[in-house]
Amino acid sequence: MIASAVFFGLGQFAKDYIAYFPRILKGAPVALSLTVLGIFFGGLLGLLICQMKLSRRGALKAIGSFYTWFFRGTPMMVQLYFLYFGLPKMGITLSAYAAASIGLSLNIGAYMAEIIRGGIQAIDKGQFEAAKALGMNHVQTMRRIVIPQTVRIILPSLGNEVITLLKDTSLVAAISLTEVLKITHQITSREFTPLPAFAVAATFYLFFTTVLTALFGRLERRLSVY
Repeated sequence: MIASAVFFGLGQFAKDYIAYFPRILKGAPVALSLTVLGIFFGGLLGLLICQMKLSRRGALKAIGSFYTWFFRGTPMMVQLYFLYFGLPKMGITLSAYAAASIGLSLNIGAYMAEIIRGGIQAIDKGQFEAAKALGMNHVQTMRRIVIPQTVRIILPSLGNEVITLLKDTSLVAAISLTEVLKITHQITSREFTPLPAFAVAATFYLFFTTVLTALFGRLERRLSVY
């Protein structure tokens, strides 16, 4: 009796899992595109904030420090709520996708700034002095010498941030953006079958985090060859 009930339950679970899979994956393009946009613009912003924090000018350093302090010290959910629900009170209205893109980029930019700063500071100062002796300006030194080495140093941390960002895209469901978790919640609220629906969502995140882990692992091995 118990065995038949378990068998029936597993059969129903498999049936629901297969039925929900294509429906939930309709939110995958949103999650993946937000990850790409977030890491691209967040990386550029992180590089800018990093340069401000390393600057000898007190005002730039203070702004960079305040930025990382604020965005690392407040929850991403609060930041998303402010962009989507708070800004309209100030006369600025953003779509859910725009608010999510900006919020994720601003948040990841603060973490990227610290990662990049750590990578730059790990490079021997003698290389900066050698570049200056060769007549390179700051931009040339960063582009030709510092950044290529920094990428190799920060690659493990960068991989972790990309994976974290992919999982954090699930937070945008809170501002009514239809992605993987939002569709999952819609299915569970209508059909009262949370386990198969959340199993599909977990499969999505597990698959892509595994792919990203393998990709960054391969990059690390290639760049570790002297």
